[in-house]
Order: sequence, then C-alpha cells, then structure tokens
Amino acid sequence: MKARPTARSIGNVTRGTTGPNRLRRMDRWIAAVHAPLLRGPLPDGTPTGVGARPPVAVDLGFGAAPWTAIELLHRLRKVHPGVHVVGVEIDPGRVATARPYERDGLTFVRGGFEVPLPDGARPVLIRAANVLRQYGEDEVAPVWDRLCGRLAGPGGLLVDGTCDEIGRRHVWVALGPEGPRTVTFAARLASLATPSDLAERLPKALIHRNVPGEPVHAFLRDFDRAWAAAAPYGALSARQRWMRAVEAVAGEWPVTDGPRRWRQGEVTVEWWALAPRGG
Repeated sequence: MKARPTARSIGNVTRGTTGPNRLRRMDRWIAAVHAPLLRGPLPDGTPTGVGARPPVAVDLGFGAAPWTAIELLHRLRKVHPGVHVVGVEIDPGRVATARPYERDGLTFVRGGFEVPLPDGARPVLIRAANVLRQYGEDEVAPVWDRLCGRLAGPGGLLVDGTCDEIGRRHVWVALGPEGPRTVTFAARLASLATPSDLAERLPKALIHRNVPGEPVHAFLRDFDRAWAAAAPYGALSARQRWMRAVEAVAGEWPVTDGPRRWRQGEVTVEWWALAPRGG
C-alpha cells in the first residue's frame, strides 16, 4: 500500500507518551458499541464482505511506540477479521520506529490532521487519544471538522479522548460528520474515590468548562451526589455502587447506554447536555 503524498503535515508533535493497554477502555467501547460500523457496509455504501474493500481505522498520533495501534488492530479484528489499521504520526522518527512492526492489516505513515491514508482510502474510524490536550480550546472545533471531513460517509466515527498514563481513567467524545454525539466516562472503579475524579481527564473541549454554571460541572456534581447516596452498595462492590449511581443520574441526564456498559465502569451521555455554554 502506498501513502498519499502530502506537502505538509498539519499539527504539532505530541509528547509521545504511550504504553501497552493504555487505551483498552476506549478500544473495548468502540468494538462493543460500534461493531455494526466495522462489519459494514462502509458508511459510504461500499460493501465490506469477502473480497470487498476492508474497513480502515486510524490510530492518530500513536506516539513514541506503536503499541496502541497494534492493540487496536487486535481488538477490532475480533469484530471484523479484515479490518486495516493505519497508525499516523507527525514525527518521522516515530514512524521509522514503528515500521518494523507492520504486518498484514497494519501500516504506519507520517502525517497529521490531514490523515494521508494509503491508496487515498477514507477511514470508518479515527481514534485520537491524548492528541488535542496540548492544543488551545479554540483550536478543537476546527480540528474536529477537519478530521470528520476525512471519514467515510455520514456513519463514520471520530473518537477524541484523554486518559491517565495507565488507562485507569478515561473520558472521550464521539463525533460524526454532523458533529459531536456523546461523551463517555470510563474508569477502573476500584481506583475511583468519586466520579468527579474523572474531571482531570476531560477532553480539551470540556476540561476548562468544569466550573460552576457549565453543564459538565453540573453533571459531575450530580454524579458525586448519586455516588454518595449509593455508598451502602460499596459493601457489595465498587461496580454495584457505580451502577446504582449511574441509574440515579440517568433519571436526570440523557444517558444513552444501559447496565451492560455500566458494568464495565462506563456511562455515556448525550453531547448536547454537556456541551459548553456559548457553543
């Protein structure tokens, strides 16, 4: 496969911090919740069956080592055995380091937000984890627009999120070409003192909005109150306490998922309910 030439990669080099299993929560959510997207047909109507074009997923800004792209391939191939993952990095040295790990279904290319895919393909999925954190809040929307414009049709998926160094706490926004859809909060529950601990991992579009008067602050406040009220269930397990707290929050906020995902230490909320005031 041949990468499409590009005169200039768009974006800045990130710190490159990465590690095995750091993005497991996001990957498992994508594979479970968005399996129909990967199984096809592609969002532009192209079939993905035997002998047809395989779906392409992008690990944007994979960092100093290729582990997250390798793991994304492994997890998505459980959903579609023909999926192709492309790791995209703006730093040429990181691409050179990753190239020896290429295999069937896994390619590494140099690039940025222009997403220069092999053979001019369009991805069904772009995963951008811990990439936009270093940018200004006013830069997020234009990057979202650019990345969503690269997706394969209206059903394509962009996931922009931030997590801690070992993937215990993670918050991400799911978007399509029409704009932001949902916000997902995910955690290793045994490490969580309160749901608002996740505030430090809010994506760039929300992290500066965790202040009184903003919807995301109100949501985390209500979640903490529900968590406190569910304290007796902590004697059973952190999972039972989480599920009871989410169930209570779902009575007041537009939660889009159910107990099957809550049991994984997740909760997903409609974007419009948490979106920053003023746009």
